[in-house]
Amino acid sequence: MAPPILFLTDVHLTFGGNALLEGTELSVEAGDRICLIGRNGSGKSTLLKIAAGLVEMDRGERFLQPGTTVRYLEQEPNLLQYDDVMAYVVAGLAPGDDQYLATLLLNELGLDGSEKTSALSGGETRRAALVRALASQPDILLLDEPTNHLDLPAIEWLENWLKRSKSALVLISHDRRFLSSLSRKTVWMDRGKSRILNRGFSEFEDWRDTQLEEEEMQRHKLGRKIAREEHWITHGVSGRRKRNVRRLGELGALKAQKRDARKIVSGVNITMTEGEVSGKLVAKLHNICKSFGDRKIVDNLSAIIQRGDRVGLIGPNGSGKTTLVNLITGKLGPDSGKVKLGVKLDLLLIDQKREMLDPQWTLKDAMTDGTGDMVAVGDEQKHVFTYMKDFLFLPEQAGTPISVLSGGERGRLMLARGFRHPSNLLVLDEPTNDLDLETLDLMQEKIAEYEGTVILVSHDRDFLDRICTTVIAYEGDGKWQQYAGGYSDMVAQRGHGVRKITGKNTGGKASSGAGAVRNGNGKGAAPTENKQNDADNAGASKLSFTQVHALKTLPKEIERLEFEIGKLKTALGEPDLYAKDPKKFDSWVKALAKREASLEEKENEWLELEALREEFGG
Repeated sequence: MAPPILFLTDVHLTFGGNALLEGTELSVEAGDRICLIGRNGSGKSTLLKIAAGLVEMDRGERFLQPGTTVRYLEQEPNLLQYDDVMAYVVAGLAPGDDQYLATLLLNELGLDGSEKTSALSGGETRRAALVRALASQPDILLLDEPTNHLDLPAIEWLENWLKRSKSALVLISHDRRFLSSLSRKTVWMDRGKSRILNRGFSEFEDWRDTQLEEEEMQRHKLGRKIAREEHWITHGVSGRRKRNVRRLGELGALKAQKRDARKIVSGVNITMTEGEVSGKLVAKLHNICKSFGDRKIVDNLSAIIQRGDRVGLIGPNGSGKTTLVNLITGKLGPDSGKVKLGVKLDLLLIDQKREMLDPQWTLKDAMTDGTGDMVAVGDEQKHVFTYMKDFLFLPEQAGTPISVLSGGERGRLMLARGFRHPSNLLVLDEPTNDLDLETLDLMQEKIAEYEGTVILVSHDRDFLDRICTTVIAYEGDGKWQQYAGGYSDMVAQRGHGVRKITGKNTGGKASSGAGAVRNGNGKGAAPTENKQNDADNAGASKLSFTQVHALKTLPKEIERLEFEIGKLKTALGEPDLYAKDPKKFDSWVKALAKREASLEEKENEWLELEALREEFGG
């Protein structure tokens, strides 16, 4: 057996007085395919950072074989110190690495390298970070949630690339299909320890359940043994003093063993508040069409959604899934055709893009909407600490700013905020991002028990298979087709999965924007047209050249301002910033106000121009 090229031994790490890692082990051999599994907060990402040499442990050993190259993909990469994507990618290459491969990978993922890092969407940022990690073809790839913000074509492309890669892989992911396809060894992070299964993720869950059953049996035997010893001490026949002292010592050791054993933390206690029963018909779509400019988003779609259906909307980024959701729920009207909505519909949208979360809120404010100490969960009032505990938050986190929560914590917070409200039509927009597998399992069970109707937008193939009774899939050029069953059933019926849109991939926020109605303010996101379309529109309308140019460039400027505003809000959310540096605080407050005013001005300008274009028929 070849020696490991990287190993971590007896890793100990404490955060805030709480032991996160207690004797954790990790060994990576050349060509390994390892997945790290564990609940949110179990230390998976921290262990990966220790393996990458980015975090110092309190105690333990890290050994990296001399000459071994390592690349690390973090969950939330920051590209802002680089002007454009190519500069960021090239900075990650080592001397002798082939820059042509970087260019090839960028093109495969819908980028060309000229994109300004300040204007990237979440999906584009993830693609750029992946190219930086993959392009140098390292000996070890450490990937933390590599599929987040990627659409299905990109996920399947990445899966196939990693299958062919000679790099050893250590993966953290919530995507079961992705893990099952790639992993050959599983490291389970559980209560500070690492347990190793020398098989892939597909066999992990049965093995884990067996381990937990055996542990529970041993705990029961320990309790019985303690009871017997206590009975002997109390009622046993007096014997030699030395033997009594020994048995008293053994009893004390047994009690200490029981006391020090770390039990499994109870899981999320998801309660979905159901509203009044809706009518049997939820939505009937008859020959509906929707376009923005010359681009068809929906072309002649007919479908019926009835009470109790679980409908998956499947398509690449930029296909118009958000627009289709808005058409189905009546937030947006079709250009032609008819949408008939059922009666007594109570809509609840869980938007996992977290756009509804103000980073300056505290956790308590977000739970209660700033109304005090009680949370209205349907008709029931719960104390905020009790409700926080249901979603695995500690009471001492009540004053924590939203900006410092992890991705998994923000995901649970969105579920907690949404499930307070009664509903009978549930729209889940990318609900699986950052959630651990146990939470996804519980959410699946609750959706199965939910008597209302579910519309699911997701790129998680396994979750789609588990949830959906029918899917509506993008076929290209505005065409959508309904298939019975989940994702795998759709693939079996049409012979292929989801294909990417030809031309430049718009990625994350821009992709949902081809006419999408934004939650909260109702303002649309303008589609990005190519130069030929702009020329055609200019010729067909009465807009000036300057106005046509503004229609093309304003969406990117709006995205850039939104990104900068988000960064400033996050920075200002640091609790001790003002005390540390009042001048910097005041400067950032002024910068935030300036950008918010500029954003409002540019959004109004775009809306006016879009209205003119529609009026002129451009």
